[in-house]
Amino acid sequence: MASHTRPICRTCGTQYAAPRPDCPICTDERQYVPAAGQQWTDFDELRADPDLSARIEPEGPGLTGIGTNPRFAIGQRALLVNTPNGNILWDCTAYLTEDIITEVNNQGGLHAIAISHPHYYTTMVEWSHTFNAPIHLHENDAQWIGRPDPDIQLWSGTHKTLLDEVTLINLGVHFAGGTVLHWRHTLLTGDIVQVIPDRSHVAFMYSYPNLIPERPAVVQRAAELLKPLDFTTIYGAWWDSKIETNAHEIVQRSAARYLAYTREN
Repeated sequence: MASHTRPICRTCGTQYAAPRPDCPICTDERQYVPAAGQQWTDFDELRADPDLSARIEPEGPGLTGIGTNPRFAIGQRALLVNTPNGNILWDCTAYLTEDIITEVNNQGGLHAIAISHPHYYTTMVEWSHTFNAPIHLHENDAQWIGRPDPDIQLWSGTHKTLLDEVTLINLGVHFAGGTVLHWRHTLLTGDIVQVIPDRSHVAFMYSYPNLIPERPAVVQRAAELLKPLDFTTIYGAWWDSKIETNAHEIVQRSAARYLAYTREN
């Protein structure tokens, strides 16, 4: 049995700097503690799990998905964004093996890591140390950092430019620091703007597992911040969760529909 000196929550994938009895991410109303109770693993134990393997697949032009087979914890996949000026890891997964390291290095390594919200912080410090890449998180979510590290750089305000054509935008949906990434004509959203089975709309939620809607004022602000941007495609947090055309109009229409329902008397 591993020592769990830096425990990883099996439910959400968050790594903590030291052992603790609970996972604050899961006790928050936007996540949950399973009926069976809190369960832990750690980085080495996770890497050695014979039931897990790396899943690495193209997700779109300039985008490679990185995750696990089968899913672990929340089950999101990260996106490796290839740009002429360096690669960005968008969102993160707890699982990091030699297969993944080799693939990322073969594509040019990492210039930076950016994460949409705390549910996907996972083992971000392990990734940062492995690839010598800083982590960019919005300061409004600093309280959720489970493993502080000098490589974590907090930013403030609504916009941060990482590279030419790569900009982070703080929408504040789901978490106060909830962020999306705008790259060329593409929006990477995690589940800040959620791609849903009805690809003609997107969703905005405060808590997805517990079905708590987002506050209307937050959704309105998000729509206003996204309105000036040029994007036709959205990639969400899950494998194949994408809207390939007309994404800008879909986001604005979805926000209008949401506000119409939530502000009715």
